[in-house]
Amino acid sequence: MSLGHHPSRGASVSLNTLQKSYGKVGAVTGVSLDLQSGEFLTLLGPSGSGKTTTLMMIAGFEAPSAGDIAIDGVSVVDMPPYRRNIGMVFQNYALFPHLTVAENIGFPLKQRGVPKAERTRLVGEALELVHLGAYGGRYPRQMSGGQQQRVAVARAVVFKPRLLLLDEPLGALDKQLRENLQLEMRRLHAELGITCILVTHDQDEALTMSDRVAVMHEGKVVQVGHPEALYDRPSNRFVAGFIGESNFLPALVRGLESDVVVVECEGALIRAMTSQRPPIGANITVAIRPERLRFADGLVGPGVVGNRTSVTVREAVFCGERCRYLLETDGGTSLILKEPSSAATRRRVPGERADITWSPADTIVV
Repeated sequence: MSLGHHPSRGASVSLNTLQKSYGKVGAVTGVSLDLQSGEFLTLLGPSGSGKTTTLMMIAGFEAPSAGDIAIDGVSVVDMPPYRRNIGMVFQNYALFPHLTVAENIGFPLKQRGVPKAERTRLVGEALELVHLGAYGGRYPRQMSGGQQQRVAVARAVVFKPRLLLLDEPLGALDKQLRENLQLEMRRLHAELGITCILVTHDQDEALTMSDRVAVMHEGKVVQVGHPEALYDRPSNRFVAGFIGESNFLPALVRGLESDVVVVECEGALIRAMTSQRPPIGANITVAIRPERLRFADGLVGPGVVGNRTSVTVREAVFCGERCRYLLETDGGTSLILKEPSSAATRRRVPGERADITWSPADTIVV
């Protein structure tokens, strides 16, 4: 039986009001999540948000203070880690330095009493899966960080777990290698069909790798959804500020039109999308992504519908594929605008006055 092509091999996972306290400190305070078979879910949040503690409770290395964890409908709270049949990849790889790559990968099979011939075959398959077929005889110290990480992944999947837990697995790698391995792990996930739960504080990693992302803050899940939904429709200011970059503008509600709210923002009337209906006269905050703003030169006339305000350019930074501008509104609020850089685009200079425009669909009440 080969390691690959098992589209329905993943376990379903259900977390029900999971809690973990250390003394009087609540590290996880009521997390409920359901994962479908074969799903890739990321727990994303800053340090101290409870994401790693949640992962360790699923693995069985931490006992919940309250709540339940079910894998394939069976509670595993009282089950020791080794009986949960979960693959685990750590940030520090946790490879045995005195064992070869093949012996490291074969270790969980040896622990399970798998015969030597079968072990050799499965280790060979796992090495091919992570593109390290010729490296079985090497020792971890003879491998680069990226190769060691691949060995750690091969060891975690060699015994065909239905659930794979990944604790900041790419945190120690440089940017380019990290980005390559993110795509590699997406391929592996698709090929193996197992359920994956990743813990990271890196938003790009979460958006790149996941089917769904659960954003954690102060021990709770504050929003869960597809990457696009979290980015385009953050449910609150924390999510809008933590995933990507956002500009926040204070605003006063002036009117409502179906799912659009009309607000006054430093003298300018702008339209924003909202699922709530804030009362007229309420003070609210709207968020706009920096890359959704653009300079309004030449964008005039009856066909152009959008929000618009005047600004002064305070800072201009060339960042390779983008130019990043620090702008100041006439009311004194700072805004960031990111514009794709091109030889044909005129660069703005500090002190220059300009109008900027953006779509009401990209203006979110938070």
